[in-house]
Amino acid sequence: MIDVPVSMVMTQEVPVASPRLPADAAAERLRDPSVPALVVCRDGESVVGIVTESDIVAVVAERAGNPALDSFMARPVVSITPSTSVASAAQRMQNAGVTLLPVVEDGSIVGLVTRERIAPYLARNHLEITWDGDPLRLATAEAAGAPDAE
Repeated sequence: MIDVPVSMVMTQEVPVASPRLPADAAAERLRDPSVPALVVCRDGESVVGIVTESDIVAVVAERAGNPALDSFMARPVVSITPSTSVASAAQRMQNAGVTLLPVVEDGSIVGLVTRERIAPYLARNHLEITWDGDPLRLATAEAAGAPDAE
């Protein structure tokens, strides 16, 4: 697999929110289809949590009132650096059970990488080709003696 750094595929337009933002204001921002999650940052830079649409739904169903994000945001946050490879980012997403990762450099948020942004790189570069005999001749089911598919 080609080791493309996430800096090549990340979005630099990160939807950031304050830990004190009320849930209803966060819900309004998450209604925008281009906002997959809110990265909760202290002082607009230091990542302290993440809030997704499903987090908002859960808090509305389970709590009364309009709590601030810091009372229900997901933490600790799994993050990566701009030099992390797409393959490593995919593995971290899978291990953590998440679909997006904040990209952090020197303690500040610099980007966001989502499953949708890295999927094309994984699919395109995960082909394993082995040559059997002549590299210019492709084996077909018929040539391999397989029965007709009719």
